[in-house]
Amino acid sequence: MSRSKDWKDVENSSENQTASHHGSKEQWGTRIGVILAVAGSAVGLGNFLRFPGQAAQNGGGAFLLPYFISLLVLGIPLCWAEWTMGRYGGHHGFNSSPGIFSVVCRNAKARYLAVPALLIPLVIYMYYVVIEAWCLAYAFSYLNGSLMLGDDPEAYGSFFGSFVGSGEGQNGAAFRGESSLLYFVVITFVINFIFIYRGVAKGIETFCRYAIPLMVVCALCVLARVLTLPADKVNEGLGFMWNPDFSALLDSKTWLAASGQIFFSLSVGFGVIVNYASYLKKKDDVVLSGLTACGMNEFFEVCLGGLITLPAAFIFLGAAAGDQGTFGLGFTALPNVFAQMPAGQFFGFLWFFMLFLAAITSSLSMLQPVIAFFEEGFGMQRGASVSLLGIISLSGSGFVMYFSAGLKALDTFDFWVGTFLIFVLAMVQAVIYGWVFGIEQGAKESSQGSHLRIPTVVQYMLKYVVPVYLGLIFIAFAWENVLDKTDPETGAVTQGYLSKIAGDEVILMSLLFIGGTIAFLTVMVHVAGIRWRQQGRFDQME
Repeated sequence: MSRSKDWKDVENSSENQTASHHGSKEQWGTRIGVILAVAGSAVGLGNFLRFPGQAAQNGGGAFLLPYFISLLVLGIPLCWAEWTMGRYGGHHGFNSSPGIFSVVCRNAKARYLAVPALLIPLVIYMYYVVIEAWCLAYAFSYLNGSLMLGDDPEAYGSFFGSFVGSGEGQNGAAFRGESSLLYFVVITFVINFIFIYRGVAKGIETFCRYAIPLMVVCALCVLARVLTLPADKVNEGLGFMWNPDFSALLDSKTWLAASGQIFFSLSVGFGVIVNYASYLKKKDDVVLSGLTACGMNEFFEVCLGGLITLPAAFIFLGAAAGDQGTFGLGFTALPNVFAQMPAGQFFGFLWFFMLFLAAITSSLSMLQPVIAFFEEGFGMQRGASVSLLGIISLSGSGFVMYFSAGLKALDTFDFWVGTFLIFVLAMVQAVIYGWVFGIEQGAKESSQGSHLRIPTVVQYMLKYVVPVYLGLIFIAFAWENVLDKTDPETGAVTQGYLSKIAGDEVILMSLLFIGGTIAFLTVMVHVAGIRWRQQGRFDQME
């Protein structure tokens, strides 16, 4: 086919050629189903644990100003771009990111740009499912009363350290039978793969339709209990979380933290929304659906996470609660809180069961993009693709569990894939939408079936502002974390990630594991492209 052929004719021929795919491909059962599924992918542990900690450390109530600016400038526009490109790719015969990127860019080689869109959800799942198992184990421990350890904070730190094997010299503790973590990871794996095997509509959508409302009920019960504690303590706790410290707005770290929180909490740059949107029908509303999913995520994060986690910890632990990291706040500080709270055993169970539900709605979304690629790229049946993904992801989870001392493997995976590469993928998608796909085509595509239109100013933001904004965040983030930093007053040196890599075997092995996974997925994308070319699925682009 001639390269000079008008793209509109190509588009029409592409839709005709891919009509046969539409009859066999999966689709969402209902609009509310896909909204709940996308919201479920976004609502996770970061909403209830990471957001309160970030706010407390970055100006309290003042943190909300850069937070909502980032939501409007970065989060919602990129979310709309992913919904639009995903549905467009789905109606040109592709559900996997490599295929969608090829169609959107009108170039078969663009599929290589989508390797991070497969790597990110796959590697994040490898360690996220382990944390998910922690939540399930803690919920079970509250049911049998083994986590009611009194008011000694050190007891909860010891419980966590021995359970996950994070102490020095504890590598491989879970495999030596020193804790029950391995059993809970296996249970969590089985639950995840049962639902992912059932597919998009019968598995993911069905689970999220029940899990999201149940999460709301559990969270509201815990919130009601926290807010009915003695009024003076509640007011102090809420004040600690929300009283603004406007001097923090002059610190670049505050803006960086706010942008990062929005970025991660909406699942933008994960490769998930693009895949989910590809299962939409032609006339499904991507604009309103995307906005609704964002709104639900903000409700969980600001209205529930912001009113429960840190205020509850402050009521019992005082200002020291704000110094806890994400895991320290969630798995050491809060259990101490529930032990001192009337009916704490019951509310502790509700809290960690809710965290487990939040985690599993997110982990299910991480599995689907790679499943879609295996099925689409190699013609695998559902059972074969699920089994292959199970073997790959289980090897990564085993790696994370084995190298548990100091949680170094988990932290390395989280930084380089769950942070660094997400920025990279988001920038790639912003450039593709704004400069390759084109904002005119994006406006036309997103308006089909939509009750609302993406404002023109947002389209121009996607083309000009978002890539620059992401670039600045990326540079600032790398500056703060990759290189060594020296305190000008004390001369103390804080190691950056490059120094940590050079001096730690576990971190180096973790990066080699990531590199090996990148190489494997790149080869798979290359082979899938050859197969698609032989099938004539790239003909309309050449």
